[in-house]
Amino acid sequence: MEDTKTIAKAKRGLHGEIMIPGDKSISHRSVMFSALGSTPVHITNFLHAQDCLSTAACMRALGASVEFSSETELTVCGRGLHGLQEPATIIDAGNSGTTLRLMMGILAPQPFLTTFTGDASLHKRPMGRVIKPLRQMGAKIYGREQNTKLPITIVPAEGKLHGMVYESPVASAQVKSAILLAGMYADAPTTVVEPFTSRDHTERMLEAFGVHTKKEGTAVTIEPVEEFKAPEAIEVPGDISSAAYWLVAGAVVPGSSLLLRNVGVNPTRTGILDVLRDMGAEITRENERTSGGEAAADIRVEASQLHGVSFGAEIMPRLIDEIPVIAVAALFAEGDTVITGAGELRVKETDRLQAITDEFNKLAPGSVEASADGLVIHGGTKVKHASCFSYDDHRMAMSLAILGTAGEGVTIEKPACVNISYPSFYGTLSSLQA
Repeated sequence: MEDTKTIAKAKRGLHGEIMIPGDKSISHRSVMFSALGSTPVHITNFLHAQDCLSTAACMRALGASVEFSSETELTVCGRGLHGLQEPATIIDAGNSGTTLRLMMGILAPQPFLTTFTGDASLHKRPMGRVIKPLRQMGAKIYGREQNTKLPITIVPAEGKLHGMVYESPVASAQVKSAILLAGMYADAPTTVVEPFTSRDHTERMLEAFGVHTKKEGTAVTIEPVEEFKAPEAIEVPGDISSAAYWLVAGAVVPGSSLLLRNVGVNPTRTGILDVLRDMGAEITRENERTSGGEAAADIRVEASQLHGVSFGAEIMPRLIDEIPVIAVAALFAEGDTVITGAGELRVKETDRLQAITDEFNKLAPGSVEASADGLVIHGGTKVKHASCFSYDDHRMAMSLAILGTAGEGVTIEKPACVNISYPSFYGTLSSLQA
């Protein structure tokens, strides 16, 4: 793809149906967990994007069979919970924080050495929040900058890991998942207590593999596990984080009407729906159903008159990845939107709070102010055409594209990063204006 991409203003609204690509979080876990089983698992609607392909490559390197029959369909067969093999070389997690953090949980108890690397962005991201609790369980994990950054090496622990109760300072599905996965191999039960409940895709998929977790308030406990009972098939629902761009576009581009097919509506992920409804968006669910323990539905969104809202830390685990595109909705709302409790965004693929502030102010000067852990967005600011930088961050690139579509157009520098999670994004955006 070219170094820049120009997105035109949508003059007649956006119309059509969109099949939402497979959920990124569930695609990762479907491959990882299937590789810990010992019978074939047929996975459909897998997200064929760079991050998820990094996970597939990691599991292959550890001895699992991963065979694609199409871009979105594959069969994974592992060697059992204790059958992973020492990789022949360094494992590359690419840009994927989910791959690296969850894999550390799976590999910390293994009787062999593993070394991880990743791309330039992943080398900057903090891994201490996962490494610290795993080391408390007895894992031996070493990394750059006092065991917090890539490259990271995991060496065999002395005996079994120890079960523990871990009071997590952050509500993070990746931290929780890494500890629970390591806890499967521990000598006693392992409990993670969070300040707020984070996404529960790991717990739901563990259930599909016959492993029960116990939930009490914001605490989750796992007992040591003897075996995985792999299901024959897993259908991955559409990713609500990918649907979020169309939910906002449908609401803010005048004259729009969109139907989003097969959207995952797991309650720990639907903060975007709650916030947009609070802003006045016309959003309705249709055809609600359940697949593999995960709720899914079709979602209809119509152009709406929005107004500013305030939200903070309590809802943040349910919409942290959607903040950039929620900020787009806020620009077209009446009044101010105040976002707090989002400090986590400063340690994503880029410092997203600063990136949103810098780039959105190019398109709508004076519209966004950043705080230490949030944003104040002044709705109704006049939007113009400008050239903006994606920071090689897929969520920034897609949010800027929606902002340009609803405004006066935008030129995006480094647009190809959408391949991380949504390779067909630009093509879909173009088709909705046809």
